[in-house]
Amino acid sequence: MSTVPTLPGIQSQMVQTNRLNVHVLSCGPEDGTPVIFVHGNVSSATYWEETMLALPDGFRGIAVDLRGYGDTEPLPINGATGMADFAADVHSVVETMGLGKHHIVGHSMGGGVVMLYIISHAADLLSITLVDPISPYGYGGSKGADGAMTFDDGAPSGINPEFVQLLASGERGLENPTSPRNVLRAFYVKAPFIPAREEDLLSSMLTTKIGDDWYPGNAVPSANWPGAAPGDKGVLPAFNRKNFDASGLAHIDPKPPILWVRGADDLIVSDYAMFDLAALGHMGAVPGWPGDEVCPPQPMLAQTRAVLDSYAANGGSYREEVIEDAGHSPYLEKPEAFNAIFHAQLLG
Repeated sequence: MSTVPTLPGIQSQMVQTNRLNVHVLSCGPEDGTPVIFVHGNVSSATYWEETMLALPDGFRGIAVDLRGYGDTEPLPINGATGMADFAADVHSVVETMGLGKHHIVGHSMGGGVVMLYIISHAADLLSITLVDPISPYGYGGSKGADGAMTFDDGAPSGINPEFVQLLASGERGLENPTSPRNVLRAFYVKAPFIPAREEDLLSSMLTTKIGDDWYPGNAVPSANWPGAAPGDKGVLPAFNRKNFDASGLAHIDPKPPILWVRGADDLIVSDYAMFDLAALGHMGAVPGWPGDEVCPPQPMLAQTRAVLDSYAANGGSYREEVIEDAGHSPYLEKPEAFNAIFHAQLLG
């Protein structure tokens, strides 16, 4: 059923919910305590397979493909509501499969999806794990630890069009520096690490639906640097600060324990991220940058820490764990270190 090969022990199925037809990977006993996994941008449930198979006895791993990724029905992603729609899609799987109380895990963009999910479904959760998540104020368009908008239209916004073109064409080579394989090796993980299942992870990336309605979405002209702001369709507008604010998670009730785990050398989510246009402007890679006073790099880690500190101040608890010598995907790069921390969270 999965268009990407799966590891032995992983089951693939389609789950028709009241919202859409969702592709789900699962493993473990059917009566096990459910652990829901939500993948990041330009990937799919495939990325979670090793982590699912390593779950402690008595747990059931369930990873979903979000709409526009993997084999899930590619309904359009609305620029204004896309992240909330992702979260509602995940919950529709939980309801349709009758999973009851569960743990939830989100990586990167999926961490942002999980943040919105927990705001709506806190009472259903046993624990929350955020792995190198985007900020509670999204990716792009904000500044300062309080997540203030940089410009009122969401600028700056954009992504390398060559990467999008190569993704759309199914490029698997190494010749072009912005090829999906090179992006995987340079940014998804910390070089020189190469995942054992690189071919399947690359195939997972290439399932990404490309276009205005999906990835990367559309943009509109802006009077603000660098001349583009998020439009009303697709992924980049959906997780831009203009349309995404999950800081309300600080006030959920009840407050399940939160584990925030990240690679020490993450280049995608950091206070000086390599895909943040403001950071790229600061380093001289995008011309015309108006300076720190107007458009400083987004302090993604500081923003996440500020919201989680507020969560703790309001009676919740969280742990920030940093895995050394790992990039954006520590569960792939340092599975023993990651699983030791993660399993402790699951087992309480």
